[in-house]
Amino acid sequence: MNNLLVIGTQWGDEGKGKIVDVLAPAFDLIARYQGGHNAGHTVYLQGQKIVLHLIPSGILHADKIGVIGNGLVIDPAAFFKELEDLRSIGVEVDENRLVVSRSAQVIMPYHPRLERISEEQRGKKMIGTTCRGIGPCYEDKAARWGIRVADLLEPDLLREKIEENLAVKNKIFETFGQPALEAGPIYEQYLKFGERLAPFVKDVSAFLYEQVKAGKSILFEGAQGVLLDLDHGTYPFVTSSSCTAGGVATGLGISPKQVTGVLGITKAYATRVGSGPFPTELKDETGALIAKKGDEFGATTGRPRRCGWFDAVAARYACRLNGVDLLVLTKPDVLEGLSEIKACYAYDYKGSRLKDFLSDPYVLDKAQPVYRTFPVWAGSIHRLRSEERLPNGFIDYLKWLEDELETPVGIISTGVAREDIIYFKEKCSRLLGVQAEQLFGGD
Repeated sequence: MNNLLVIGTQWGDEGKGKIVDVLAPAFDLIARYQGGHNAGHTVYLQGQKIVLHLIPSGILHADKIGVIGNGLVIDPAAFFKELEDLRSIGVEVDENRLVVSRSAQVIMPYHPRLERISEEQRGKKMIGTTCRGIGPCYEDKAARWGIRVADLLEPDLLREKIEENLAVKNKIFETFGQPALEAGPIYEQYLKFGERLAPFVKDVSAFLYEQVKAGKSILFEGAQGVLLDLDHGTYPFVTSSSCTAGGVATGLGISPKQVTGVLGITKAYATRVGSGPFPTELKDETGALIAKKGDEFGATTGRPRRCGWFDAVAARYACRLNGVDLLVLTKPDVLEGLSEIKACYAYDYKGSRLKDFLSDPYVLDKAQPVYRTFPVWAGSIHRLRSEERLPNGFIDYLKWLEDELETPVGIISTGVAREDIIYFKEKCSRLLGVQAEQLFGGD
């Protein structure tokens, strides 16, 4: 059986949630390997909008198992709220359907506070984070101060770790004129969280190993996007985890050999939330129109996304870095109705023509995108579900994109519903093999 990794090839918000939901029927488990509840994966089920933050998108299919790996940071309150929200719409989730790694880090009450202080101190250079404590939790992990899910199940150890952390954190709060936090209430609250979490907690690495041995297939779900990766993104305007393909092995405790294919998700234009370089950003009426038509508001925060033309330089970098086998193109229908469509294929920088992406913000801030202009295709692809009905102009655009990215496009999302999708069946079959038959019948 194939084990497929789904990643975003831009700055996140590419539509990974829908694609994971659509592909889930062909897999046994859906495993998330990084990030926290700063991610927002949106799925539409029978017209109802569902936003998932920690729990893998495949959980909406009743016979699938969701896995939250050690590479995540978990806010227990956010986790239980998500469970309650799912149950309120009739999605039953218990320990038989959801597994949480005992080694995942836990977001504590002092983490959001520390993040707000950090953002305020940056002033005009702020990252634009969600201030949900994600970054400081990862900082504590790297500094070996972290509290893990397993620690919530050990009362004496938990109390000791909270007190040790507060001895340091409260000195920081005092410096910035903020009141100290008390260990007792935090301990009582998180001890109760541990009791509620206990049924879900497993050694995820061993669990997945046994599942693979038993012939089960895994769909690996990434959060954010390649250009926000801590090492390979537009540092320092990045997230705090490894959202590239390399992160899946460390974030779940699996062998890299267990990933048999990589599916990259790319939007037909580009968006970015928060601060940081964005060479193809449109600060005009066209950008505003794309934002409105594409409903470009953050699923987690509601913040408006910055919009711009498709950046093939950045997307090609993402495909190369992650060994993307096949691409999914989302939201191409949003471009319909514009006077023209542009796509960046190179940058001009200090008198040189750049075709390779450099992640340094001081380069990207001064890089001038070089565009190719396309006519808007005749006819609409909105909610199309058949390859044969795609307009010729769109097919020409698609072929150009494949050539520029050196990666084939195998799936097109044409709307928000599960059914609004087109498979290029031969390409998908090469990647998924027999599992492709579960998606489109293999005809």
